[in-house]
Order: sequence, then C-alpha cells, then structure tokens
Amino acid sequence: MPNYQDRYISNLTKETYALILAGGKGSRLHELTDWRAKPAMYFGGKFRLIDFPLSNCVNSGIRRVGIATQYKSHSLIRHVNRGWGHFKKELGESVEILPASQRCGDEWYCGTADAVFQNIDIIRHELPKYVMILSGDHVYRMDYGALIAKHVETGADMTVCCIETPVKEAAGTFGVMTVDEDNRVRRFDEKPAIPNSLINKPDICLASMGNYVFNTEFLFEQLERDAKNERSGRDFGHDIIPSIIENHNVFAFPFSDPNAESQPYWRDVGTLDSFWEANMDLVSPSPLLDLYDKEWPIWTYQEQLAPAKFVFNDEDRRGSATDSTVSAGCIISGATINRSLLFSNVHAHSYSSIEESVILPNVIIERNCIVKRAILDRGCVIPEGLSIGVDHKQDVANGFRVSKNGIVLVTRDMLVALEKLSAAEQNNSKALA
Repeated sequence: MPNYQDRYISNLTKETYALILAGGKGSRLHELTDWRAKPAMYFGGKFRLIDFPLSNCVNSGIRRVGIATQYKSHSLIRHVNRGWGHFKKELGESVEILPASQRCGDEWYCGTADAVFQNIDIIRHELPKYVMILSGDHVYRMDYGALIAKHVETGADMTVCCIETPVKEAAGTFGVMTVDEDNRVRRFDEKPAIPNSLINKPDICLASMGNYVFNTEFLFEQLERDAKNERSGRDFGHDIIPSIIENHNVFAFPFSDPNAESQPYWRDVGTLDSFWEANMDLVSPSPLLDLYDKEWPIWTYQEQLAPAKFVFNDEDRRGSATDSTVSAGCIISGATINRSLLFSNVHAHSYSSIEESVILPNVIIERNCIVKRAILDRGCVIPEGLSIGVDHKQDVANGFRVSKNGIVLVTRDMLVALEKLSAAEQNNSKALA
C-alpha cells in the first residue's frame, strides 16, 4: 500500500498542468540554432533538451503537459510527435503542442508571460488547481512532486525553483533571488551585473531555474493585469515576479538532494562552451548526471538502428573508442575516438582521430582527419585530410566558429562555403599558371 505522503503528492500532481516554454531561439548557440529551436538541440548521444522536462513531468506523475513553441519549431514538433504522442486523452493525460497562433491579438509570443497568457483558454479547459511553468532547454533530473507539495505547504501564491550558483556565473545570465529565513522572496533581479549573494556564502547566490508553480486563478489574474500594462515586457523575470513579491506570497524552492552532499546536476546549455562541457560531463567514468538510472529514466524517440560497429585491428589502423559514448548506427572504421560523444549514424573512416568532441547525427569523417575539442553539426561531411581544432587561426580562415574557450563549431553551411573557397583558389592558381 502507498503511504500517506506518496498518496498526497500524487493527488497534487494530478491537479497540476505543466506548460513547457520551448519557443526560444538560443542565439548564443550561434549556427547550431539556425535551423532548430534551442529545446530541440541534441544532447547526450540520443536525446533532445526537451526530453528532460518532459521526462521529469512523467516520472513525477504529471501527465497533462502543454509545449509552447514558436521559433523554427518543425524538428521539435516532429520529435515530440514521434516520441511523446502515445498519451491517452481519455485517461486524463496528454502532451500537446501549443504553437504561437495569435490567439489573443495580432502579436506572436512577446515574452515568457505572454506565451502563457495566450494559452489561458487551453489551460482553463484543463481545470487544474496548480500550473507549473517550465523552461524547455535545461538539463537536469527533478521530482516536481516535492516542489508542488512545498508550494501548497507554505501557502504560496507562486513558488520559484532556484539553485545555488556561483556569483560570477550568475552575473548577467540568470535571475537572482534574495530570500529571508523562511525562503520567502524579498527581491528578484533579472540578470543583474552584480548579484546579491547568500549571507552565509558570499560567493554564492540563488539563481532562478526558470521553473515556477502558481495557484491557477492567481496566475490568470496576474497575466491579465500584466497584459493591460503597455510598458510591460511580458516576461516573468522582468515583470511578473518583481510586481508581486511585495504584496503576495512568493517563495523560493531550493533545488537540492537531501541524500547527497553535493548540488544536484543542473545545466543551462545556452552557449557553445556550456553545451560542449555538459556533453563532456557524460563521458567520465562516474558522470554527475547518470543517464543509466532506471529509477528516473529520460525518455525520448530514437530511430531503430543497428548496433555501433568497430572494425579493423591492424597496427596502423584500429577502430577504437575510449572514455566515449557511441550511439547506435555508428561505424568506427579504423578511426580512434577518445573522450568524445557520438550521436547516431556517425561514420569515422580510417586513420582519423577524434578527441574531446561532440559529433551530432549523420556526420561522416573521411580518412586522415583530426578533430579536437569540436562540435560537428548534424549531417557534416568532413573532407579527407582536414584538421579541426589543431590550429585556431586556420579554423577561422576555414570559416569555422571558435568559441571563447577554444571549442570549434563546424556546420554543413560552413563546409559548403569552404569547398567553394577551395575551388575558387584552385581556379585562380590554374589561371596564374
């Protein structure tokens, strides 16, 4: 028999509707999001970023989920339909796509709060007691049941999920909360240059994870009030939260694991460097994010493919991978892979070397290539003999993007431009000859 606490939380999650905000462009990922929304970004060898909040919802017992989409959402919608389209509405469960459709006027989604406001009628139809707003592009595992239970226990109108973050990392990047001894929010600063630190931890602040729980009617009241304010930016961080903390019960919920000494894993993979680092976290022998945990699985859709294959065992060429993750459909044909993460259908040919790199699906690496500390976008074909990440001046000359920390991004369009440049240079040489 389930105990009272489990039954109590399960009732709360059944009364909750989750809305995942998945319309962001992710401009700091540069060319990686030229053709896909940030929540549709690949992660971890077989997943998309959207799979993490969706899996957290399902594992937490929240089975009514809406996904608000906007920017270049085709691949995101296709993935959700394939991987998450099996829910039965007649059983009170659903994962629905809510594209920007000018439901409340002539504007598309103008901010995070507006994305919720424009779907009020859909949320109201579900008759939830609580509404949970989630960011669609963070990597973490979390039981939302504990968050909702704390929201009810404190008598909060709104609860903001937060995580302890170094002040230097939060500056200009995250919303930062100042709380009292009861975790009631007394101040909220959106991406401050100098965040307020914790009293007992001068180098640490409380950063918002972009996850909120509201009492439904309170949420509707605030969104309708905000929609009438012509000066509002229609954003939870900039507008809604600062306007309600003085006269309403707004509490912080610190994301923590009571059974562990260290901070739970949470990453905002909003830059090329953070995207590369988060993927590299997974190839260590004991990763901080355990994707092999059967008690809290991350669900996804993946094409049915043959197992990964490693061929050739000669002295001068040996198909091998060490401290790496290699997905289904990959063929390592006499290439050497070290501390790298390969998505599905990657083919690495003989005498090539791949080190500390993230290789997205359907990439072909021809013979005698060197790839170091790089991100290769989906569908790239790396021509024979090309070196990436060895000489950054040459990488820039080749039209590749080099990040602040020296990670090299290569996309198909960059390779097409490089091929045209090489052909033009060859024609000029012939003309001069």
